[in-house]
Amino acid sequence: MRFPWIGRVMPMVAVVLVLVWALSMVTDVVRERSARQQEAAQNVADSLAGEQTLVGPWLVRECIERYRTQQGEGRDAVWRDEQRSFTLQAAPTQLTANASAGIEARQRGIFKVNGYVLEAQVEAVWANLAVLQPLAAHEQGNVTCQAPRWVMAVSDPRGIRQAALTVDGRPFQIEAGTGHAAHRRGMSASLPLAGEPGLGAPLRTTLKLTLVGTRHFAMAPIGEANQLTLGADWPHPSFDGRFLPTTRTVAANRFDATWQVSALASNARDSLLAGKPLCGGDGGSVAAASGAGCIEHFGVAFIDPVNPYVLGDRATKYGMLFIVLTFVAVGLVEVLRRLRVHPVQYLLVGAALVVFFLLLVSLSEPWPFEWAYLTAASACTALLAFYARHVLGGVRPGLVFGAGIAALYGALYVLLRLEQNSLLMGSLLLFAVLAAVMALTRRVDWYALAAARSTVAVDATDVGQGSEA
Repeated sequence: MRFPWIGRVMPMVAVVLVLVWALSMVTDVVRERSARQQEAAQNVADSLAGEQTLVGPWLVRECIERYRTQQGEGRDAVWRDEQRSFTLQAAPTQLTANASAGIEARQRGIFKVNGYVLEAQVEAVWANLAVLQPLAAHEQGNVTCQAPRWVMAVSDPRGIRQAALTVDGRPFQIEAGTGHAAHRRGMSASLPLAGEPGLGAPLRTTLKLTLVGTRHFAMAPIGEANQLTLGADWPHPSFDGRFLPTTRTVAANRFDATWQVSALASNARDSLLAGKPLCGGDGGSVAAASGAGCIEHFGVAFIDPVNPYVLGDRATKYGMLFIVLTFVAVGLVEVLRRLRVHPVQYLLVGAALVVFFLLLVSLSEPWPFEWAYLTAASACTALLAFYARHVLGGVRPGLVFGAGIAALYGALYVLLRLEQNSLLMGSLLLFAVLAAVMALTRRVDWYALAAARSTVAVDATDVGQGSEA
């Protein structure tokens, strides 16, 4: 053969392509299982209640102005009775909420979804209600208004278990629905005031609420001064939204956080009064989900820090790197020990590495991720050490090869855990491997090695032709 290296390279290229295809299949499995987990979470939300966001409370008053307009002049003048409807709204001066959440995990098959039961007391204070005093827009117009309504919007009212409202210490009956055009889901109460002079007096309302939800809770800072104090028996909070807590404490079995937001820092109050939707929820549009022209909110997600599918997906992204590093190690043994390893043997070693990722994902569903990783890595390391003992021609080379594989699995586990510094660790690992390869092969005469193998290949060809003759 004129180019004997082609017969060596082409099978290796085929092996690598087969392993790339196998890794892609494992990646598809990981994504499919992750989608199943999301379906399970959505199923729990559909059956129980979804992610909850509170907007309010605020006051709404519907008014109608009746007036007469003149059409034409002189004897042809005609007077018409007309009317216009308008809405007066008042956001609270101070909005204070104290809440405590208890996590209740729900199961859908093998998938766990974090639900919660929230006990909250929401207190709102209006310095005065002068803004609810209607003004006629036409001369001699007659304005009549309904009693002001106390309104609280809830993203998923199915989660409301109990709600009790007091206004200036007096209990009021709560009704389902808000009657608000932009935020229909929630609850409301009619607040009959003792005459229009009552609109100038301050008002204080207190809501005691038991609310069920899944995975996430949030609140919109629609008051001039807003404060939310939230505690939960969950040690893995993920604070999100437009504002982070001003103070927070995360312990081994719970967290406590306090948000303080002023109307000077948030447009939530103005967005609410302008009829904007809630950012990313309450039926908001795509533009609303991006945070433009919608009501801002802040909150916390009760996340599971060890998501096996997220870690499995991250692990498979390093799969090809680990296969290449393993092949480099086998290739070094070929060069240094003057051995010949068949492409089929490379394929079997690579297949064992691919099966590791499949084992990792399947075992991490019923087991903790750490135990699943340890079991899968131990099984594959033992298998590869056993196989290398025969391929590399000895117990000692097999044990050394197995130790190298175990070190690679240990490095992969570190990379999975160090999410923020994974690029740095991966770069250092590659540099260390490259340095080791260069150090071990610094005295190898590659031309002599290639010539020797070419001679062997030619001799084998001549022998074959002679036998045929």
